[in-house]
Amino acid sequence: MKSLKELILSSGISPEKEKEFIKSIRKIKIKKGTLLQMKGDVNNKSYFVCSGMLRSYTIDAKGKEHVFMFAPEGWIIGDFQTYNNEIPTELFIDALEDSEIEVIDSKNLQEVDDLPQESLVKQVNLLSKRVGVLQNRILMLMSATALERYQEFLKTYPNISQRVPQKLIASYLGITPEALSKIRRQMVK
Repeated sequence: MKSLKELILSSGISPEKEKEFIKSIRKIKIKKGTLLQMKGDVNNKSYFVCSGMLRSYTIDAKGKEHVFMFAPEGWIIGDFQTYNNEIPTELFIDALEDSEIEVIDSKNLQEVDDLPQESLVKQVNLLSKRVGVLQNRILMLMSATALERYQEFLKTYPNISQRVPQKLIASYLGITPEALSKIRRQMVK
């Protein structure tokens, strides 16, 4: 999937709703380092990555960053806890690379209420897949070794390990950059 428009065109909604929805999508270009969302914002937007890469993260009381998710091309990122509830966000979202993104407001998504049954099943399957990735990540953080977590990272994000700084990958894995270097050396042997 290269754009939200492509997703909508494949969903089978009525032509009137399709036009209305497509008009609500804003396509923007942002520079590396651009902050799209800060903790505490009431932000009900999601970002579809056409090119580049975004990440979501939190900062603990000691000032340490903890990467929650990476979003390379074709991924959607947002703070889904606040998405429908209009409560302050927990996550920061920023650009790791110069990026072209499509911005959609959750209110616009809620207006698309005439999806055919097969499209709803398709959307539920996509959402289930994403939830499954997050569930697996939580289980890995609770019980897997650092090596196993890194191997799972490589399966989940096969094309980004060379695009993301090692310290951010280590943060995502819940380990130090030095521990990640050691794991990478072990894997080469």
